[in-house]
Amino acid sequence: MGVVIESSVWEPNPGLYIFIFFASLFSILAFPYASNKYSSTGSSSSSSSSKAPSLFDHGISPTASSLRFQRNFLLIYSLASVMEGLWSVFGEFELAYYGLSREQMMFSLCVGFAASLLIGSFLGVLSDLIGPKKVCFLFCILHLFLGLWKRIIDHPSVLAASICLSLAASIFSFSFETWMVVQHEEQGHRQDMLSETFWLMSFFESASLIGSQVLSNWLIGNNVDKNMASHSTAAIFLAIIALVCLLRGWTETPQKVALKEYRASFSTYVFGDKRIWLLVWAQACLHFSVAVFWILWAPTIVADGREVHLGLIYPCFLGSRMLGSTIFPWLISGLSSLRTEDCLVFAFIIMGLVLSITAYDYQEIGVLVTLFCIFHAGLGMIFPSLARLRTMYVPNALRGGMISLSQAPANAAILLFLVQGKYYNNIGNSTIIAFAALGLFTAAGCMHVLKRWGKQPYQNWHKL
Repeated sequence: MGVVIESSVWEPNPGLYIFIFFASLFSILAFPYASNKYSSTGSSSSSSSSKAPSLFDHGISPTASSLRFQRNFLLIYSLASVMEGLWSVFGEFELAYYGLSREQMMFSLCVGFAASLLIGSFLGVLSDLIGPKKVCFLFCILHLFLGLWKRIIDHPSVLAASICLSLAASIFSFSFETWMVVQHEEQGHRQDMLSETFWLMSFFESASLIGSQVLSNWLIGNNVDKNMASHSTAAIFLAIIALVCLLRGWTETPQKVALKEYRASFSTYVFGDKRIWLLVWAQACLHFSVAVFWILWAPTIVADGREVHLGLIYPCFLGSRMLGSTIFPWLISGLSSLRTEDCLVFAFIIMGLVLSITAYDYQEIGVLVTLFCIFHAGLGMIFPSLARLRTMYVPNALRGGMISLSQAPANAAILLFLVQGKYYNNIGNSTIIAFAALGLFTAAGCMHVLKRWGKQPYQNWHKL
């Protein structure tokens, strides 16, 4: 009599999707009511006068031009997010489809991070010198070029594609935020709308990444061989739409900053400010931990050999990030007495604990997915919080260079761990994750020190 061994495929509970959706919806819908209630009680209480103004100041309705500016920017940013998501979702599957070995995949990944380190680190400086809008054009052109290349050539160079995508990812990390902040100031919109746009950027980016996964699956369908190049066509189409939107967008004030003047300003306002050094280190640690997560999350989950539907887990992470971004306005609107640095300290510590648990011992898949969802909820809150601190401490004319250069040490560390850990197998995955957790704990310490050295009361640097 034969023994039948049943194999199970692990999938997340559908209730998790429902919980994340309704929790995010509740957070968004309930905030205006809670904010109005706080404002009404605060007007009759002298003790509330010391609290920060509400993020959504419903006493002053935003102008039509402000809302139009925000909607147009979020549309362009969402298109860019979908383009980024198409290649990130489809990249590894495409490499496996063309028969690349694990060593070849690791080498292409190393080449990509090397390009981000050697070239991408200075693209922010270029953005500050020539204008962030022109660098946003470069982002779209890179995606358009890569899409056309893959449509024309059946088997394009994997290394060249990795370089293009890495440079595009570097540009995406700073250019759109910098462009939005510069335009926001030039057009004279209210400062509270700037903080609102920060968390909406995180929210729409996560939603767009989920949409890119849905779009990729729909394009591929059931015939992989026939539809393999369809995502390149979609990238071309989206890049053209984004370029048209950029051309029809706001007129950018010509940049007339010489390199010598820029270097002097950067040395004074960035290198000469110890508070920005703390912010730079926190950004670098966050960038490193996020990159480590996306490289190692799948091998960590399938470590016991069980079959897992990774495509069903991916939306849970991004949905958790959407939920975390909706928490941001609650924390800085005056409903809470916590400062932005306090929130970041707690978030960095929680995320560090999540990675520490993951690195210390193997966990059940359900526990790992829960921990990773908590990690991404923290990301959803941290991204707009750091953007808010950058507005407080970093001049707009130096913002792009500060962001891109802060990623240089993280990219160098990632490249080192990839070469030694994944390529030569000298370092285990748990050790790499432990270093990421340690970085997050040091980032929490930086935010604690930044609170002690920070500006009182909250203002951006233009008003001092």
